[in-house]
Amino acid sequence: MISQFFVLSQRGDNIVFRDYRGQVQKGSAEVFFRKVKFWKDDDQQEAPPVFNVDGVNYFHVKVVGLLFVATTRVNMSPSLVLELLQRIARLIKDYLGVLNEDSLRRNFVLVYELLDEVIDFGYAQTTSTEVLKSYIFNEPIVIDSARLLPPDPAAIFMHGTKRMPGTAITKSVVATEPGGRNREEIFVDIIEKISLTFSSSGYILTSEIDGTIQMKSYLTGNPEIRLALNEDLAIGRSGESMYDYRSSSGSGAMVLDDCNFHESVRLDSFNSDRTLTLVPPDGEFSVMNYRMTQEFKPPFRITALIEEAGALKAEVILKLYAEFPSSVTANTIAVQMPVPNYTTRVSFELEPGATGQRTDFKEANKRLEWGLNKIVGGSEHTLRAKLTFSHEPHANITKESGPVSMNFTIPMYNVSKLQIKYLQIAKKSSTSNPYRWVRYVTQANSYVARI
Repeated sequence: MISQFFVLSQRGDNIVFRDYRGQVQKGSAEVFFRKVKFWKDDDQQEAPPVFNVDGVNYFHVKVVGLLFVATTRVNMSPSLVLELLQRIARLIKDYLGVLNEDSLRRNFVLVYELLDEVIDFGYAQTTSTEVLKSYIFNEPIVIDSARLLPPDPAAIFMHGTKRMPGTAITKSVVATEPGGRNREEIFVDIIEKISLTFSSSGYILTSEIDGTIQMKSYLTGNPEIRLALNEDLAIGRSGESMYDYRSSSGSGAMVLDDCNFHESVRLDSFNSDRTLTLVPPDGEFSVMNYRMTQEFKPPFRITALIEEAGALKAEVILKLYAEFPSSVTANTIAVQMPVPNYTTRVSFELEPGATGQRTDFKEANKRLEWGLNKIVGGSEHTLRAKLTFSHEPHANITKESGPVSMNFTIPMYNVSKLQIKYLQIAKKSSTSNPYRWVRYVTQANSYVARI
């Protein structure tokens, strides 16, 4: 059971606060924010998701810049509380359409109504968007799309050559369109997060893909949906399906190590044609989660070199190779590399004519940072950095540097080659054909190159 729930802004403002049991002091939000902002413990840069202050357990998750926090004095499962916080954030987003500070303040009556139904005297009751529709009576105040910040490139839904406006992802599941009619549409995301480690010579040491198929439906009547995946899909390292379905092993087979499905998914025809059948609940949910360690082509290759360049000096050369098609563009690329602790100054040199790139030396953390707005597939980018040291290195500077880490987002591209072959909606309306929007997004989870 939790004692309190509150949501804080990046400035520490208390946007939402609910005390369920009165067991924790009223100033807990201020105590929490001060502890998180000035966290210093065991050389950690950020506060962990769970910590204890004066006998009070604080649990928090950060969602789009907002801090969702729960407190309790009893010993609770951290994973349970963190999952509950994530689900509350997703539930509020389903009802408000967009989750930010402005939408929370404008819809505080609806948010408190949701919290009273989700948690009763500190005990979680339900986080189902569909179930709560019967008990929630306040209508959301829809935030004008012109007031929103521009969505990042990965947040644009595409379907062939058509693009879905950014406002499509900010719709509430309960609000009606102007004129009282709702637009019939369904969104499907295939989101893959890559964990990959390169050796100092460029060989792949470890590689893994954690993927999910997310769905959000605005179809009236909750019709049945058929979702078809690759016919050569196999589940289980041996090529045999973990659900005793047919084996699809072969030279071109795509093999998932394991997967799980949402409770609404029926696997009746998964054996014969790799088709999932489901009646989608309201709100956003994961149709399927999967993991893959089969060999795949990495979207980026990183090479890093550091060598001495005279007395108290060294030079770093970082190179990025984009190994995806030229029709694809990666966004929000960030490269980081720790350097020796005795580094005092760094000067950077970019390629001639380079645009949309940023460099920085974080002296407190002794870390180089290289940011690129976008990278087109097939291109190569180089950064040179000249380091100045306060004293002579006592050991090999290569051992005191690195590894190089990288973050990126690649819209409309996935490395596993998992595809949505078709999305079929049963009982379509005779007057309107529902819109189907599918996007693919690849992101870095832990993308590291050793030096």
